[in-house]
Amino acid sequence: MRTATIDRATTETNITLTLALEGTGRYQIDTGCGFLDHMLGLFARHGRFDLTLRCTGDTKVDYHHTVEDVGICLGRAFAGALGDGKGIARYGNFLLPMDEALVLCAADLSGRAALGWQLHLPAARVGDFDTELAKEFWLGFVRCCPSALHFVQLAGENTHHILEAAFKGAGRALAQAVALQPGFEDEIPSTKGVL
Repeated sequence: MRTATIDRATTETNITLTLALEGTGRYQIDTGCGFLDHMLGLFARHGRFDLTLRCTGDTKVDYHHTVEDVGICLGRAFAGALGDGKGIARYGNFLLPMDEALVLCAADLSGRAALGWQLHLPAARVGDFDTELAKEFWLGFVRCCPSALHFVQLAGENTHHILEAAFKGAGRALAQAVALQPGFEDEIPSTKGVL
């Protein structure tokens, strides 16, 4: 099984994370931010990743450091679990409807960091969560698991639904991208010979 454990402590956050790519979608998440916990639970369940995550952070300031640092740690965990990327599909995409919202997520585990963020979020906050932090989360992820990750909103009016579609779609797209290709277990999926 491809797994990784990340322990990261800074003056702003203390995070322990365990990830299994070949999972069943089991998760135990406590970041101190309820909306982030909800989004990560959806991500794990729909990607069929097993994810255990605990974060204590300076949430008395706001959720920025917690959200960004959890994205960093999840990206590091994916990178660690993938290793050199031999045998993976590399690409994945999913078009996810969530009620009136429709979001496309496409992933390329290319070894190069890029985030395409074409989500138009009508509300600045969902509960006590600043919705601009969702982009910061995925920026942290792609910087630490160098990949191209694109989110394109095709429809949607409810900010919660749009973000839910994005996290579910990312889980399903990344599940496709990390999947091992039978018969190609020793092959790097690039003409360069390296990701």
